[in-house]
Amino acid sequence: MKSEPQSSGQSFEQLKEEGNAAFKNKNWEQALKCYTRALKVSESESDTLVCLKNRAAALLKLENYEEAIADTTKVLDSSPNDPKALYRRCQALEHLNRFEEAYRDARHILLVDPGNKDVQPVLARLYQKVQEYARQNSELNTKITQMFNYAFNFDEDENKRETAMNNILVLARESSGAKALFDTDIVDRIFSAVKVEKNIDIRVSMFYILDELCKNNVTRTKKMITTLGIPWFIDLLNSKEDSEVQACQKCIQTIINSLSGLDGKKDSFPSTEACEENKKEIDTILTCLVYACNSRSITGVARDAILQLISRNVHYKAINWAMELIEIKGLQRIMEVASELSEFKYESSMNITEHTRAMVAACLARIYENMYYDKAKNDYLENINDFIKSKIITPDDESKIRVVVAITVLLSGPLEVGNFIMGKDGVMEMILSMANNDDPLQQKVACECIVCAITKQDRAQFVVSAGVDILKKLYESKDEAVRIRALVGLCKTASAGGTDASVRLFADGSTKKMAEACKKFLIKSQDKDTKRWAAEGFSFLSFDAEVKEMLVEDEPAIRALIEVAKSNIDSAAIYAIVNVFVNLCNAYEKKEILPEMIELAKFAKRHIPEEHEFDDEDFITKRVNILGKLGLTSALVSLSKVDSENCKELICRVFNALCGQQELRGLVVQQGGVKVLIPMSLEGTDNGKKHAAQALARIGITMDPQVAFPGQRCIEVIRPFLLLLHPECPALMNFEAMLALCNLASVSEKVREHVFKENGVSKIESYMFEDHLMLRRAATQCITNLSMSPILIKQYEGENDKFKFLFLLTCDEDTETSKAAAGAVAILTLNSEKCCDKIFKIKDWLEIFRQILAHPDTDVQLRAVAIVENIVTSKKDNAEELLSSQVMEILMALSIIHEDGKEKVREAAEKCLKRAEELKIIKKPDEVSDEE
Repeated sequence: MKSEPQSSGQSFEQLKEEGNAAFKNKNWEQALKCYTRALKVSESESDTLVCLKNRAAALLKLENYEEAIADTTKVLDSSPNDPKALYRRCQALEHLNRFEEAYRDARHILLVDPGNKDVQPVLARLYQKVQEYARQNSELNTKITQMFNYAFNFDEDENKRETAMNNILVLARESSGAKALFDTDIVDRIFSAVKVEKNIDIRVSMFYILDELCKNNVTRTKKMITTLGIPWFIDLLNSKEDSEVQACQKCIQTIINSLSGLDGKKDSFPSTEACEENKKEIDTILTCLVYACNSRSITGVARDAILQLISRNVHYKAINWAMELIEIKGLQRIMEVASELSEFKYESSMNITEHTRAMVAACLARIYENMYYDKAKNDYLENINDFIKSKIITPDDESKIRVVVAITVLLSGPLEVGNFIMGKDGVMEMILSMANNDDPLQQKVACECIVCAITKQDRAQFVVSAGVDILKKLYESKDEAVRIRALVGLCKTASAGGTDASVRLFADGSTKKMAEACKKFLIKSQDKDTKRWAAEGFSFLSFDAEVKEMLVEDEPAIRALIEVAKSNIDSAAIYAIVNVFVNLCNAYEKKEILPEMIELAKFAKRHIPEEHEFDDEDFITKRVNILGKLGLTSALVSLSKVDSENCKELICRVFNALCGQQELRGLVVQQGGVKVLIPMSLEGTDNGKKHAAQALARIGITMDPQVAFPGQRCIEVIRPFLLLLHPECPALMNFEAMLALCNLASVSEKVREHVFKENGVSKIESYMFEDHLMLRRAATQCITNLSMSPILIKQYEGENDKFKFLFLLTCDEDTETSKAAAGAVAILTLNSEKCCDKIFKIKDWLEIFRQILAHPDTDVQLRAVAIVENIVTSKKDNAEELLSSQVMEILMALSIIHEDGKEKVREAAEKCLKRAEELKIIKKPDEVSDEE
C-alpha cells in the first residue's frame, strides 16, 4: 500500500470521522486515505484496532483483498475473537477463493457470537464451496497421480511421457493446479528425473513447470531454492540446446521476479520491501551468476544467458546489483569474458558464441549507467583499470591481445570508460604497435579496436594523424579478415563528417573507391563475418551522398545487402545493415536549423554544415522507390526479429520512408510489413513507435483498410493511430493519423466501438478546435464517419456543447470542413430527435441555415437540405419552428432551381415542402380559398 502524507494537524477523531463520512458517501479512496492518516496519529491500541477494521472495510470495497487480510490479521493478533475483523477477513479470503480459511473464520464467528444471523448464510455457502473444493481436489490429486505415473516412468512410451509432462505444464499454469502439484512433491520428482532424463522436450517442459510454480508466489519460490539450491539452476543452464537454455533462463528470471516483487511486465518495478526481505536470496543469485559467467566449463549459449540475466536486472535500484557487482569484484569476471577470443583454442579457453562480445558490451554499459554518483563511477573505472593493469604487466603477446579485445568491447559498450582507458599512457601506442606486427591475429584485433575508437570527428582526426598509414598498410594484407577490418577503419575515418558535404578528411573520390572495395567483399566473399564487416563499411560510407547514388544504382550490391539482412546475423551486423538503408533513404533524425542561427554562425565565423545536391527530395524519392521495388520490405521483416530497440527504431524509420511513397504501400503490405509494424508501433523507443505508427497510417490512407488490415488487424491499428494524436507529434503525423482513422471508421461498427474504447473520440475532437485548416478538416471528416455509431449519437445527445460546435463548423471557411460537418449533422439529426431539438437551442441557428442552404458548393447545399428534411420529419413542433422562418423561402427558391448539377438539391427541397404540406404547415394551391 502506498504511504500517505502526514496529516496536517488533524486529530485521530477528526480523521476517523472524516473517513466514516467518506465511507458512507461511497468515496472508498478518500476513506482509505483518512483511515491511513488516522493510524499514524493514533495514540492507543483500541483506536488503532478500530481504525484497522475500518480501513479493511474500505479495502474490501476497493477489492484490495490481500491488504484487507493483512489489516484484519493485525487486529486478530491482538483480539482473536473480534467478530468484525473475523467477518471482514472471511469476506476477503472468499474473494481470493481461499474457501477453507474463510470457512474457518466463519465458524469462529459463530462460536464467539452464536446469535450472529449475518454469518449463518455465509457459513452455509462456504460449507458447500469447501465440500466442492475437497471433491475437486480429490479428483485433481487422482489426475495428478495418473499423469505422474506416465511422466516420470522411464519404461513408458516416450510420446506418452511427453504428453503427460505437457499436461502437467498446462495444470501448473492454473493457481489451484500449481498448488496441488507443489503439495505432491513435484519439485523433488523433477530434481531426481533431470539427472537421467535424455529427452530434450521433456527436460524443457520440466523447467517450464518449475517456472510456473515460482510465478508470483514467494513462498513456493523460497521453498524451491532452499530445496534445490541456486547453483542447481545455474548447472541446468549449461547446455548446448538453445531451447533448454531459454527455458532455464526464464525460470531463473521468474525466481528473481517473485523474490523482488516484479510481475514480469515491461514497465513493472521491484518492490523495495520485497527486495529487503529477500535480499539474501537475491544477492546469492547474483553471486552465482557472476561466478559462473567466466567459468571454463559452461557452454557459450549458457554464458550469453547469464550475461542477459545480469543485464536485465542490474538497472533496478531496489535490487541493487550494480553496486553489489563492484563489491564482489564482479566486473573483473565480466571483463575476463570480454577479453576472450574464439581464436584462443586450448583447454583453459572459454566457450563463447558470435554474440558473446556484444552481450558483454551491453552488460557493461548497463552496469555503468547505474553508477549514479561520482564515487560509484570512480569505483567502476578503478575496477576496470585494475583488470587492464593485471593483463598489461604480463609481457606475453596473448595478454596484450586480451587487453585490446577488452578495450574494444568497452568502446562498444560504456564508451566513456573505453575512452578513459584509451587515454592512458601507452595504450594507443600499444594498439598501433600491434597493428604494425606481422601476426594476422594481432593485426585483426588492433584494427577492430581502431574502428571502435573512431567515435567523433576529433578522435577521427587523431587516428588520421596517428594510424591511417597503418590502416592502409594493413589493407594490403593477404589475410581477408585483416583487410576488411582495415578497410572499415578507413571508411569510418572518412565518414567522420557525417552528412556535411563540406567535410572531407580524404581526397575527393576516395569514398567511392572504398565503396567499390566494400562491394567486392560483400558480393564475392563466402565468409559471413567478412560480409558483415563489408556492410559496416557501407554504413559509414553511405553518409556520403555520392556513395548513396552509386550504391542505389548498383542492383547486385543492394541485393547482396538484402540477402545478408535476411540471413541469421547478430545484432551488430543488423545495426550496420539497417544504417545503410536509413542513410540511403535519408531517414535519420534531421535537426532543423533556423535561418537566423545560420546567420549568427556566419557572423561568428563558425562552420555551417552543407547538404549535398544528391540529398535533395527528388534524389531521395528515387532511391526509396528503387529500394522498395528491389524487395527491401522483406529484408526489414527479417531484421525486425532483433531484440535491440535502437535497431527496431531504425527499421521503423526505413519502413516509414517506404510508406511515404504511395506506389510502394501495396508492396509493403504484400511482403508482410503490416504484421511487424503493428507490434513495433506499440513497444520500443518513442521515436520508433511514432515512425511505425505513421507508416501504418500512410498505408491506411490510400488503401482499403479491409485489404491493408484484414480481420483483427483493423482493431489492432487503432491504438497506433491514436498514439500519433499527441501534441508532441508533428502536425503531419496528426493529420495522417486522422485520415487513416477516418477510413477505418467506415469499416464497421465493431471498429468504431474500439475507437471509443481507446478514448479516441476526445482526442480527435480536440483537433476540431485547431487553427490549422488541414487538421481541423481531417478531424471533422473523422467525426463524420464515427457519427454512424450509436455511441457517438448518445454522446452528442448529452448535456454538452459537442453538437453545437459541430453545427457551427458547417459554416467553416474551408468548404471541405463545412461539407464534413454538415454530413455529420445530417447523420445525427437523421438518427436522433434530441439532436434535432438541440438545433433550436443554438443562438444563430437561422443564420447558419441561411449560409449553408445558399452555399456555393452543391454538396454542402445537399447536406443542408437533408438536415432540414430530418428536422421537419422529426416532430411537428420542430417542423413548424423551422418552416415558419426564412428557411421556407429558401426551400421554395431551391425547389424551382434548374442549374446543372443541382437536381438532387431541388428534389430534396421539394421533399421538405411536401412534408410541410402533409403537416398542414403550408397549404396546397388547390386548398387556397378565393378570399385568400
